Amino acid sequence: MKKIALSALAALTLGSVAANAGVTKLYQDANGQVFTQAGEGRTLIKTPTPTFSHASKLKFDGQAFIGFKATNFKDKSVGTDKNDFEVRRGYLQTKAYFFADPKSYYRITLDLKRSSAVDGGSMTVRAKYAYVNLNEVLPFTSFEIGLAHRPWHDYEEHNGWLYRSISETFLENHNSAHLSSSADMGVMAKTRTKYLDADIGVFNGEGYHSAQNGGKGGKGLSLEWRFTAHLLGTHGKPEKTTYFDASFHGQLNYKHSNKYSDGTTVANGKYNDLKYYAFHTVFNMPALLVSAQYITSSNTSDNSLEISNGAGDGYSFNIEPRFGNEHQYKLFARYDHWTPKAIGTEYSKKTYIAGAAWKQNSNLEWVANITDNKNDYATGAKNPENRAYMLTAQIDF
Repeated sequence: MKKIALSALAALTLGSVAANAGVTKLYQDANGQVFTQAGEGRTLIKTPTPTFSHASKLKFDGQAFIGFKATNFKDKSVGTDKNDFEVRRGYLQTKAYFFADPKSYYRITLDLKRSSAVDGGSMTVRAKYAYVNLNEVLPFTSFEIGLAHRPWHDYEEHNGWLYRSISETFLENHNSAHLSSSADMGVMAKTRTKYLDADIGVFNGEGYHSAQNGGKGGKGLSLEWRFTAHLLGTHGKPEKTTYFDASFHGQLNYKHSNKYSDGTTVANGKYNDLKYYAFHTVFNMPALLVSAQYITSSNTSDNSLEISNGAGDGYSFNIEPRFGNEHQYKLFARYDHWTPKAIGTEYSKKTYIAGAAWKQNSNLEWVANITDNKNDYATGAKNPENRAYMLTAQIDF
């Protein structure tokens, strides 16, 4: 029975289960597999399995992006064609709620990551989020404290670009602006009203998967923000509601990094000051989404051998028509254009994405797409041109 209890705990962490301090009913089939719901061929495990928590409620859920990707490089001298099965995301998330308040909680999200060749290339687990969210600290305003969301990414991924399973947002994508990752250590105030959202935060600035240079000697922090006007007074549920949003977001990242754009360290160890400003708009109704944005950025880098890390400007737009009684069939296309402000030769990076998706149910969506990464840099060595064919399953539970 101890083995059954351990299996049950594993099952709880793999499903959407809210566990209160008390007794959870568990069921077992003829093969010994344990379930949290009754069903055909399942019998109730009569010895109860207690669960305990000091929080008022626990919630478990997760998300995974599982896919296949075939990549062909234009210049074989700078890139080798490859075919890969991938796990691009493997979230397992726990929320512990406080004060019987459904919006005050501690959240920890673990994610899978392919480790480096030095570590054998195995899948490893790393923390993506680990923060406390305190609701209504100020009127209409809550606070995230810890390894938290940054202001922009989460908004666009739920309202403007809905295919994070195949590509990051324009701000984060490696062949586009590539200015900022989605999480970092810091604090963010989140204000929510019918017609206006405001997210304002102070972070280390390097992102959750980079060396943390922020805060050194009391300097090196990043001020980041998002202001979104909900022009129709409605909020995003893409397949169900109509909304029209306009956003201004950006960051002032003082003493941002001591690395060149190719990842090597600056010889004198100096840091750069990165600034970016962006405008974004999206119109959505259940049958159609259209979105566009513009970003401009600069930094203090003046090394003649470097294409300035983060300095540049560009734009992106995407469209998504939906079909079916529940809008479960979708087509989508996206175009990114980014011009780094190089010292010497300027060049452009262009990304074309086109595909189709089928939302089979609330737990599973299938996505097929082609992505073209273009680059007119003379040598082709930076962001080499390639075309990728992808098939992806997005799993939510």
